[in-house]
Amino acid sequence: MKVVAVEEHWNSVTIRDALDRLPSGARDESVVFNTMGDNQARLEDIGQARLEDIGQGRIEAMDAAGIDVSVLSVVTPATQALPAREAIVLARDANDEAADAVRAHPDRLRAFATLPTGDPQAAAAELERCATRLGHVGAMVFGRTGSRMLDDPAYDDLLATAARLRQPVFLHPQIASNELRDAAYRGLDPQIDLALASFGWGWHMDAGLAALRLILRGTFDRHPGLQLVLGHWGEMLLFWMDRVDSLSRVATHLERRVSDYIRTNMHITCSGMLQERLLRHTLDFTGADRVLFSTDYPFHRPDAAAVEQFFDAVPGPADRVRIASGNAEALFRLGDVR
Repeated sequence: MKVVAVEEHWNSVTIRDALDRLPSGARDESVVFNTMGDNQARLEDIGQARLEDIGQGRIEAMDAAGIDVSVLSVVTPATQALPAREAIVLARDANDEAADAVRAHPDRLRAFATLPTGDPQAAAAELERCATRLGHVGAMVFGRTGSRMLDDPAYDDLLATAARLRQPVFLHPQIASNELRDAAYRGLDPQIDLALASFGWGWHMDAGLAALRLILRGTFDRHPGLQLVLGHWGEMLLFWMDRVDSLSRVATHLERRVSDYIRTNMHITCSGMLQERLLRHTLDFTGADRVLFSTDYPFHRPDAAAVEQFFDAVPGPADRVRIASGNAEALFRLGDVR
């Protein structure tokens, strides 16, 4: 059975260095997770760090997990934490680098665009370039750039471009703002504070809220073809669907109920959380045709047995194929990529 993984991270050396140079108040502290474990360890056989490798070492890791195709995405926060002028240059360079990797391994790799959202018009232009000239199959963005949320009217051209070009947008988590961290995520212990504001809670609350705000802003009424991807089994939204849907009573400007947009304009992926109970819960709220597979490499690195066990838990062979590869091939038009 063919397996496509859609949230497989890498990092550009120049983006990494630019983020490291940011002053402490502007730095995304969660980048420290990129150096934990062996994510930044140099792989002797390729002379490159695991997170930065999108060549032969990456292909070997895919083989070990039984993954046929990986969609590459620059790791959090990509260029969104950088000044706009610098972000424009580095995003372009990273997108070119990813395109080179895809050309070197056309049967195994695809890529999401990295966008300089500090300049919304430049971000829209870069998405168009990536889609029409580089063959990227979508974009990965984060729900907030500085204090500006993705649903801000400034980003409507970007979202319109994504809809027009049929480029799905993967809305990835990022750390909570400093203001929110001061109010809700600090005061315990520095290490616990950081974990709470990121992978322990804040990342997922941030992404789920950004998706919900896009709905409430009427984004999918203006751009009904726009497709969003949420990781980590829906970034909390599916687990709070009934309560979230109660917003429909006050969001009377919307053409449909909140839950309808989640079921028709959003796809859900597992981000390496391969627990059967989470799969069952997701399938209770959305169809198997809306579920994608991902490992969140290199932060999770399941072996082939774990991947096979996950797919064995999918009820029915047709749904198993959809979740393993069919949904991703249709959503990202993988067969159309040059």
